[in-house]
Amino acid sequence: MTKIAVLLPAYNEEVALGSIILRSKQYADKVIVVDDGSTDNTTLVAELAGAEVITHPTNLGKGAALRSGFEAAKDMDIIVTIDADAQHNPDEIPDVIKPIQEGQADVVNGSRYITGLDENTPTYRRVGQKVLDKATNISSGLDLTDTQSGFRAFSRESIKYFRFKEEGFGVESEMLSDVAEAGLKIVEVEIGVRYDVDGSTKNPISHGVRVLLHILQEIELKRPLYYFTIPGLVITIFGVILTIIFLNDYLYGSSTTWGPTTASIMMTMFGTFMVFTGIILDSISRMFKQNINKIQ
Repeated sequence: MTKIAVLLPAYNEEVALGSIILRSKQYADKVIVVDDGSTDNTTLVAELAGAEVITHPTNLGKGAALRSGFEAAKDMDIIVTIDADAQHNPDEIPDVIKPIQEGQADVVNGSRYITGLDENTPTYRRVGQKVLDKATNISSGLDLTDTQSGFRAFSRESIKYFRFKEEGFGVESEMLSDVAEAGLKIVEVEIGVRYDVDGSTKNPISHGVRVLLHILQEIELKRPLYYFTIPGLVITIFGVILTIIFLNDYLYGSSTTWGPTTASIMMTMFGTFMVFTGIILDSISRMFKQNINKIQ
């Protein structure tokens, strides 16, 4: 019999948490709440609702909460993660775990946008999510429609591949990068979302900026061609065009100063340096991965 655990990282989620736990218990053998340093009654509500509670003395971040939760659920066959702010519907758990149960996936990503724009998502949120989706897909090499979803399912075999180095909200993108790095099979299933009961404690703008900065760091390390070579190529082309224009103006007397030409030449050199930096770092990265694969 497949053993299923539902994991809810929670920070000051006393309002909606009890309902989420009770509804999740219909589909799980165990519901685990990680109270990440809450200052309200999150722990009390979770215990009264019948959840197993792990308590962090201070707020460490979602990544740290997931790390604690995954450790507590390591003996389960499938782990489902759900945000505790009532945006997700626990009744969709059977749909999310089905691909794993049928052997079609190692990881399932619940997506709000498989069929396009979700009408419940505020415009400002979707714009930011699109930016994060694009950056995460570049970093991981995946092609997902909702990279920031907190509603996911994981097989027990997949757990060992997650680093949980990112302690904050960037963990969603980091886990997808780990999935791609390990060659795990991931599929998306459609889920709904509610924002009329938004109990989220995170500011969407600061949250988005922090996640984007984390993703850019991942791209710098894992996709140097995107981080250095492509921007460098754009700068180089722009610099060459400006050099031709300014040099032509100087030679034919339209300009009496050499300054703009010098600046455009320096821009071209800087762009060229970035291009070759990306190529060299990409070669080093590929060699490193090949050596790791040989060792394994």
